[in-house]
Amino acid sequence: MKLLEHKIPPPMVAGLVGLAMWGVSSLQPLFPLDLRYRQFVVVVLGVAGITFDFLGLLVFLRSKTTINPMTPHKTSTLVTGGIYRITRNPMYVGLALLLTAWAIHLDSLRTFLGPPLFILYIGQFQIQPEEKVLKRIFGEEYAMYAARVRRWL
Repeated sequence: MKLLEHKIPPPMVAGLVGLAMWGVSSLQPLFPLDLRYRQFVVVVLGVAGITFDFLGLLVFLRSKTTINPMTPHKTSTLVTGGIYRITRNPMYVGLALLLTAWAIHLDSLRTFLGPPLFILYIGQFQIQPEEKVLKRIFGEEYAMYAARVRRWL
């Protein structure tokens, strides 16, 4: 469905998924974790998500390439250092971690559908189209990088 490729910024997709998760959380509000333990996991995942997002953004800024996920054709540098040695998509990993923290915080089993839906949507309509552009721009260099580093984790 080419119509949705690079149309909605990933942070907005995450925000919409998070809002939907909040909406469904009232439908089934029980999750069997001790409150202190649950909040600890929320904080750990939240900090990890923010860290992935920040480190991904920082490397892009240092490389002086576009950070706009809506315009991958403006990419001027193939970023492979820093956090990009661990994952090809640290900012999307960060958003997925934040949504997982949000699901735990909301205390509802149904909210755990949100992170996988985000991952599926971003994979189909953001990452795969980005990869096509990067292959076209960087050719074999990108192919070697993609073979060496996982898409997610």
